[in-house]
Order: sequence, then C-alpha cells, then structure tokens
Amino acid sequence: MGAPVQTPQKSASLRWRLLAWCGMLAVGVVAAIVLGLWSGYRHLGQPQAMAAFVQAGILAGFLALGAVVWLWFTLDQRLARPLMALPGALRGRAHADVAQPIDLTDASPLGDLLPAANHLVEALRQTRHALSDAVERETQRLSEGNAKLEALLADVPVGVLMCSGDHLLAFYNAQAVDLMGAGGTAPGLGRRLFDYLREGPIHHAYARLVASGDGDAASTLLCTTLDGARVLSARMRLRTTAQGTAQGYVLTLRDVTTDLASHARREAFVTEVFDRIRRPTATLSTMVQAGAQGDGVPARFDKVMRAEVGHLVQALADLSARHDAERTEDWHLQMTRASDLGDGLRARMEADGLAVTITAQDIYLRCNGFEVIALVAGLAQEMALAGLATQFEVEMGEDGAGAMIRLVWPGHPLSMARLTQWLNSPLEPGFADVSRQSVLGFHGTEIWPIAAGAGQHALCLPILHARRAVTRPEAIRRAVVYDFDLLSKERSAKVQDAALMDLTYVVFDTETTGLLPDQGDEIVQIAAVRIVNGRRVEGEVFDTLVNPRRAIPAASTAVHGITDAMVQDAPCIEDVASRFHKFAEGAVLVAHNAPFDMAFLRRVEGAIARRFDNPILDTVLLSAVIYGQQEVHTLDALTHRLGITIPEEARHTAIGDTIATAEAVLKLLPILKGQGLATFGQVLTAVRRHGRLVKDLNASGVR
Repeated sequence: MGAPVQTPQKSASLRWRLLAWCGMLAVGVVAAIVLGLWSGYRHLGQPQAMAAFVQAGILAGFLALGAVVWLWFTLDQRLARPLMALPGALRGRAHADVAQPIDLTDASPLGDLLPAANHLVEALRQTRHALSDAVERETQRLSEGNAKLEALLADVPVGVLMCSGDHLLAFYNAQAVDLMGAGGTAPGLGRRLFDYLREGPIHHAYARLVASGDGDAASTLLCTTLDGARVLSARMRLRTTAQGTAQGYVLTLRDVTTDLASHARREAFVTEVFDRIRRPTATLSTMVQAGAQGDGVPARFDKVMRAEVGHLVQALADLSARHDAERTEDWHLQMTRASDLGDGLRARMEADGLAVTITAQDIYLRCNGFEVIALVAGLAQEMALAGLATQFEVEMGEDGAGAMIRLVWPGHPLSMARLTQWLNSPLEPGFADVSRQSVLGFHGTEIWPIAAGAGQHALCLPILHARRAVTRPEAIRRAVVYDFDLLSKERSAKVQDAALMDLTYVVFDTETTGLLPDQGDEIVQIAAVRIVNGRRVEGEVFDTLVNPRRAIPAASTAVHGITDAMVQDAPCIEDVASRFHKFAEGAVLVAHNAPFDMAFLRRVEGAIARRFDNPILDTVLLSAVIYGQQEVHTLDALTHRLGITIPEEARHTAIGDTIATAEAVLKLLPILKGQGLATFGQVLTAVRRHGRLVKDLNASGVR
C-alpha cells in the first residue's frame, strides 16, 4: 500500500459550514425584505401606511427565517450527517478490511453516491480477495514449511529464545515459558530478557561473542531466574547480517537445578563414605603393618581390632542402605499410573495362560514399570508351574506415603524358603545378571507372603513413593511465539514521535461491583492482551478474578455474571494490580472509556508503590476522530461499524470485551494512518479535540 494521503485538518465541519451558509442566507432574505418594504413605502408616500408595512415586514422576515431554519435542519440531518459519516466508513473499508456494505441511515438525498461508494467497496474487496488468493497460492509451500518448523521448535526439549541486540525478545517457545515464567510474569514479545533472567552472565557472554568477530562462535554460560529459584545452563550464538554485523543472538536454556543438587548430594555422600571408613582403615592398617614386622598383635589389641572391624562393617552397612535409598529417588524411577501398570500385568500374565483380575486405585507409583511387571508376573508363573495357583487377583492401593501391590490367589500357601529361591532366579531368561532380588534392592523394598483369609493367600510388595492422581489440567498449547521484525526495528526514544504500528499496546478491561469507584466499588475481574508490532499475541494474556473484599450487588452480577462464591478464593487487588503493572510495563494502555477503568487502578497506586503512568489511548476518542462526534461510540456500535462480532456469552466479561476492543484497535490504527495520523503525538492532538466526550488522561508532556 502506498504512502497515506495527507488530508489537511478542516477548520470547521460540514455541519457548521451549512449552518453558516444558511445563517447568511437568512440575513440576506431579511435584508431584502426590509429593503423592498422601505422602497415601496417611499414610493407610496402615505405616512399612515407605515404601520402596515412594518407588520408585513416582520411577518415576512419570520416566515423567511423559519424557511431557512427548516432548510438548514433538513440539510443537516439528511445531507451533512450522511456525508460526514461516509469518509469514516470508506476508510474502514479501505484500511481495516471491513467487508460489510456501507449502511447510512436515511441516505436517500445522496442519490447515487452511496450505491457508487458500495460498488467501489465491493470492487476493492474483490481485488483484495483476488490478490490474497494469489499470494496464498504462492506462499503455501513456505507457510507449510514454517508450520513444520514451528512444530519442531515447539517440542524441542530445551527452551529457545531469540533476542535483538538490545536484549528484547523476538522469539520464544513453550519450554522457555516454563523455564522463565514459573516464578512470575510469563515472557512477552518485545520485552527485555532481563525481566526474567539475571543479566550479568548474559551481558558478558554477548560482549565476548561480539568482540570475537566470529559469526560462528558460541558461548556456554550459567544463569539464573530473577528469583534465583532455577539455575539454567545456556548456550548463546550470535545472529549476524549478510555483512557480518551482529544483530542479536539465539539462546538455548536447560534447567540444571536438579542436576546440581543431585551432584552436591552425591559429593557429600562420597565425602561421608571416606570420612567414616578412614579411621577404622587407618587403625587396621597400622596393626597389619605391626604384624608384618614380626611384632605380632598383642592380646590387648585384639579387642580394639574387633571393635574397629565392627565399626567398619556398620559404616559400610549404613552407607549401603543410604545408597539404596538414594537410588529410589533416581530419575529412572518414573511416576507410573497404577491402571497402566495393571494393564501391563494383565497382558503379561494372560500371555502366560494365567487368569487375572486387576483392582487399582487412581494413584501414581514411583517405580520401574518394566521391572515390577516382570517381577510380579514371573512369581505368578512360578506358582503356576509349582501347582499352587492359576487364578490371581492383583490389588494396588495407597499404603501410608507409598503404595502396596498385593498378588492374591486361592488355594495353597507359599513358603518363605521357596519364595527366596525364586527371588534369587534371573528376572527374565535373557537377563541372567539381573535377579528378582536385585529389583527389590533397586526399589529399596521387600516382598513377603501372608494369609489373606477365607482360604486365600497373598504376596505383599510395598512401593515406597506414591501419590494420588488429580484432575489433569487442560493441556498447554505447545507453540512458539515470534516476530522477527522486532530484531531490526528502530525504536524512537519518545512515544510522541513513535509510529503507531511500532508501539506495544496492552488492551484491557475491568468488571466491577458498580460504577462508582469513589464510593466504595471495587474491581472483580481484570483482563488484558498485548498487541506487538501490529498484531495481537495469542499466548500473552492477563485474565484473573479479584476478591473485592465486599459483597457483589445482584444488579452487577446480572451484568457480568460474577458471584461472591466465584471470587471468594481470588487474589486481592493489591496482588493483581502489581502483576498487571508488570504485564503492562513499557506499553501504551488502551481501554474503551479508559477514565472509568483507570480510576479503579489509580486508587491502588499507593498500596502497591507503583504508578500507572503509561501513555493511554481511549477507543471512544479514536472512534470520534474517525467517525465524528455525532455518531454513537459504545463498544457495540464501534465493533458493528468495524465488522467485529462479540459472542453473546463473551459480552460484559473482561476477557471478551478486551479481545473485542483489541480487534477494534487493530482496525482503527490503519484507518488513523490513512487520515494522516501516523504518530502517537498526532493522534493525541486529534483526540483532544473531542474532550467533551471522554477526558484524555495523557499528561501534556507525554514522552
């Protein structure tokens, strides 16, 4: 699209011009009547006719004035208003891709102008669609490649970031969100990386790579999240232009917090091993050396030797037990759902010709599922071969902090001696080096037979660690978020001079207990979305209920549907406002009727020790700039004019109205640009002309 047409600002609207013209016409008509009457009176020459001429003149003047007023009112309502609404409607179709035909109330006086405008709009729409189809056909292969790349990057097992040279995020995947956003605000496009990670190591690594001048060089580093809760192993590689100039970097992240803690525990364990065996070993070594020199071992040392050997044996036993306990927490022991373990057991035992019934609570067991299945199924097969049983029931349930697996059968009991013999056998025919007993040792547990009553017997196998299953949360959409234009976009130091499309916007809305913030009403819900580089970032959403610490009136609940029970456990406004302030940091705040929402937020500035001093845009004022003050500027009216549909179930919810307002902003910005309002400062100048509708909240010196 070419450069926007620069339209000069009109000194007066069409309606005021019509009024001025009709006023001048009225003055002229009255003057003509007076002049005619005066001329007739002079030619008549009869003084008694003066009163008749004056009465006739007054009557004619009022009739003429009334005709002119009627003419002005008719032209204003049927010509001026439709003509003033037409440019805004045309710009909406030209710049915001509004598809619906222009529908102006009582536009018949415009004659063929409105049908011609609609024909032009339809021709433009068809041209756009044809161009869009051509572009879509030409870029389909590239889009498919991008989708595959996005899917690949979304599921790589490490966090991946791409940042500009001034450390602003231009790309991140879902793993990076998990790593950096666990303790606070999730990452956002165009935001500083150092809002999430400590900057020292990253600054130093980037400086080293830039100084090296090698575009293929990479640097490894350790960094931490801002709260220090996670230690991340990172690898940084520069992004360079075709000329070899550094233009940001790619950073991959891996959480090594657990690895470092495990390494520290193992180091401490090894140190303790040496400390506990050093003294007994040294004593024994001395006594052995004495015996080797022919001195013999005096009887008085015999007791000491036995004591030291006892200490050494006890130390080795304790350390072996500790080692087994540590192994039960090894990462190889995954949390396995009891029902999945039961399915595996059923398949294995039925394949061996055994009948089995599985009863399992909804719990997770920390174990090596393959080994446990092989152990239990193998013992069941041994009992079948020994003629003890062929029908079994497997029960899995909670047992204190762990779980208990019981293999139950009717008939003959199993002796401990025979069980011990079977446990010393290989786990599987192909695993001669792995015995069933070693599986028990690896899991830090034992197995024993008991009488289960009513002629039944059971083998009891405890699992040390287990937990109940909980309702699984909705799966997080594994996606990447990016805008590579952010890597090279130049940024203006002043908001006033910034192009509208270059700014970051946070569009928000609140639901409240009422309409009077100065008389005790409070926020019950707040939602916001981010617009970066001219598009709404799908994954960057702020949406939360708020506990107002007061009752919600029934009349308010009827509007937004939020009840006292829904907000009972919600966070308080101080916590929510602090998090929202962070979410909106560095962005232009946008709302529909912003003074209302901002009044509630500014009441808590003192409590959170932060100010909401962001630049602010109000979509009511933007609508007035484009469509004129004479139009209705409610959110419903604005979205209808722009062809945006708000689902009925989403209307009057904070997130529903926020998304609708954001969609309106994305359509209004190009229309404003088409009017010649390309920078934030130019828009502010335009909206302040409509201050009688809604007060502009920006300070006069917005920077």
